[in-house]
Amino acid sequence: MSLERLWAGWRATYVASATVTELSTGAHDCLFCGLCAADPAEALVVARTDLAFVVMNAYPYTSGHLMIAPCRHEAELERLDAEEAAALMSATQMAVLALKAAYSPDGLNVGLNVGRPAGAGVPGHVHMHALPRWNGDTNFMTTVAETRVIPEDLRSSWERLRAVWPGSVGTDG
Repeated sequence: MSLERLWAGWRATYVASATVTELSTGAHDCLFCGLCAADPAEALVVARTDLAFVVMNAYPYTSGHLMIAPCRHEAELERLDAEEAAALMSATQMAVLALKAAYSPDGLNVGLNVGRPAGAGVPGHVHMHALPRWNGDTNFMTTVAETRVIPEDLRSSWERLRAVWPGSVGTDG
């Protein structure tokens, strides 16, 4: 059995821009650190606490594709302290509740990729993904045309998820 390759060249720019780079000041430039500090409405941050935040994936696999990350810059899951790890899981559980309420999916994908060889597009800042799935959501466009059809724009998904976020307040901002 041979492995088929589906090329998604449009992701190359995103992956390259999402890499953590060292600045001359000794600080770092990180996609997730920037999103955590940004205005929630501009960055499409659905929810944020002092320790973790939930944001719309700018390159979703389906409508409602969320990313959940600790606020502290850390590449390794095992280096999160117990409080950060608990906040990450709590935010993921809330994301699952919101996705179920907003989209009534047939299932969900929830997981994380640690390191570039494992599939992490942003290997410098650990993060989880949560996304709704439906029976038949992989159709001919994905399998033949190498194209995903996302029927809802990101801002609409953000508004939809904020409206059902557990506790009714999506963010601190």
